[in-house]
Order: sequence, then C-alpha cells, then structure tokens
Amino acid sequence: MSDAYIVTAVRTAGGRKGGRLKDWHPVDLAAAVIDAVVSRAGADPSAIDDVILGSVMQIGEQAVNVARNAVLASKLPITVPGTSVDRQCGSSQQALHFAAQAVKAGAMDLVIAGGVESMTRVPMGLSVMLPAQNNYGTYMSPALAARYGVVPFSQFLGAEMMAEKYGLSREELDAFAYDSHRKAAAATKAQAFADEILPLPVQAEGREITHDSDEGIRFDASLEAIRAVKLIREGGMITAATSSQICDGASALLIASDAGLKMTGTKPLARIHTMCVLGGDPVIMLETPIAATGRALAKAGLRLSDIDLFEVNEAFASVPLAWLKETGADPARLNVRGGAIALGHPLGATGTKLMTTLIHALQDGNKRYGLQTMCEGGGMANVTIVERL
Repeated sequence: MSDAYIVTAVRTAGGRKGGRLKDWHPVDLAAAVIDAVVSRAGADPSAIDDVILGSVMQIGEQAVNVARNAVLASKLPITVPGTSVDRQCGSSQQALHFAAQAVKAGAMDLVIAGGVESMTRVPMGLSVMLPAQNNYGTYMSPALAARYGVVPFSQFLGAEMMAEKYGLSREELDAFAYDSHRKAAAATKAQAFADEILPLPVQAEGREITHDSDEGIRFDASLEAIRAVKLIREGGMITAATSSQICDGASALLIASDAGLKMTGTKPLARIHTMCVLGGDPVIMLETPIAATGRALAKAGLRLSDIDLFEVNEAFASVPLAWLKETGADPARLNVRGGAIALGHPLGATGTKLMTTLIHALQDGNKRYGLQTMCEGGGMANVTIVERL
C-alpha cells in the first residue's frame, strides 16, 4: 500500500461578504487554485486522475457538480473528471480523505482535493431556504424531527450549548476572538501566509488590484471593542465577534502516491499519517472534534504531546475553547496564525484551507506532526494527522 503525500497546497486569501472576491464566480475561483497546485508541482495536467472538491451550498453558481465545472474552467484537459462532496463544514477535509484513500488503495496516483465557497454569491442556507420558500419541503423529515425534537438543527444553538456545557464565560470567548485577530495580524505582517496564498486580480475602487491578504482581519482589534458587541440571542454568550466570519474563498491540495511523486519529481510537503471521521449528537452538533481527536490519536499510536501544531476550526470561539479544556492540549500550539474568527470560514473550502496553513506552519517552524479537526453540521468531525517531510 502506498503512502499518500501532499505535494502542493494553496488557498486564496479570504474575501469578506461583498468584498474583493465578489466578482469571482466560484467555478472560476476553484479553477484558479486547481491550476495553481498543478503548476507549482510541475505536474502533467493530463496525469491528474480526479478532482474532488468540497462545497456546502451546492445550488446556483455552485450547483451541477461544481468540481467538474471547475475542471472544465481550468487548464486541465477534459479527460480529468471531478466530483463534489458535502460533509458540511468538513467538506474539503473529507475531499482530502477521499483523495488520500484512493491513493493509498492504489487506485489513483495524482488527485486534487479542495473546496470552494462564495458566500457572497451563494449565501449560506440558500439550499434550504429556497426550496422551503417555494413549497418544496425541508431536509427535516418527520422521523428525524420526532427523534431529536428540534426543527431545525441550529449551529448557533449548538455554540451556546457548548459554552454552557463546558463552563465557558463570555470573557473567555471574547479573549479568544481577540487572540485570533492578533495572531492573524502578526502572521500577515510577517508574510507568514505569502507562500500559501494564490494572489488574484480583483476590481476595487475602480481599478484592478491584487488580492493577496485576508480581508477579514481586524488589525486594530481591541478587547474592549469585542466585549462591546451585542449578543446574538438574549441570555446567551455568543456574538458576531466570537463567531467565524462569512467568507469567499477556495483552496486545493495535490495528493500523490509514491508513483505520483516520481511523476512530478517534486519533494512532498507532508505525509498523511492518520485519518478519522466520527459522528455525534446533532443537536449540540459542534463537540464531536473532542472525541474524534482522541480516536485519531489512538489510531495513530501518538500522544497529544507528540503533536506540534493543532488547527481546530474556529466556527465559534466555544468550539476550540471546549476542545482545549477537554483534551488538555497546549494553547500555544493551537491555531498559531489565527483562525476563522479573523481569517474567515468559507464553509466547503475551509478544510483544505486549514490544512494548507497547517502544513506551511509546520514547514516554517521545522515541526513534525500536525493535527487538524473541525466541527460539522449533523454532529460530525473529521481529523487528519500529517507528518512534515
């Protein structure tokens, strides 16, 4: 059985809702990162066996198999197929897992895994709201509603439940959000994201400029300003400031087998060490990364202390804070360049976006092991452990 290697990893800089990436069709955004990973690897475009892309809102501009459409809009030949994945916020992390599984099984040698989400052009919830508004029903079946007693499942309720269950305070959530902006700002100023970001031409203020830095970072963030943001719901603890930012973006990785490495002649960035996916309570929804991390470490034969860097998606501040509290991980190793609260969470693109940042941070710090996990709608979580090479 071959190992699965990450050869190249790129992402776009995050775009705010209605911001710099608003004019980019998501198909073209995905095509851009596809072309970038192939070009950076020096790979023959015709040698790519498949393209697997995550996307959550597969409707409108992201409908009709966005992965195949991205291939057709890219420089890849039409002989390269594509398929789209929906594991909610973990969609592109699952795309990575599928690509690695194909490579490990010996079925493929070069696979692109990635994701795309234009939350400006395909708003969050559109795939649910549009059918409901036109009397085409909802995903919540009578049996599902009867079993769980909620209509519908809510990530916002889950975030509040996490804060309450794990004894988190408003002050802790606000401080975590401030740190996310502080770390992201410091990383940007130090050019730490330069190698992973694909610069893109955009229109701004009536002229063409290059979009190469994350648009959501508040370089002037203050704890006082974050504390002043009003609560999302009365009696709760979560605010817009302690939630991930709506974001446009795309990301991609080139996954190779041993044979695929020889085809590219490129030294890989990392080896995929262990993969795990787990389900949990769909009502609280966001806590499964805790149990999934323990399962992945046991499967890998590693201890928490063996992991040099962690990426835990900042869907809401309560998620990584609860994860830290339950695992006992070193906070100094978590989201060292900031997270989705500052950098944005482009839903289906976030999995491979986080992996891109994790791998580059491992490379820059000469670290060995990295672990990535994220909460997902339906109460699921993926975990990926990689080893820097």
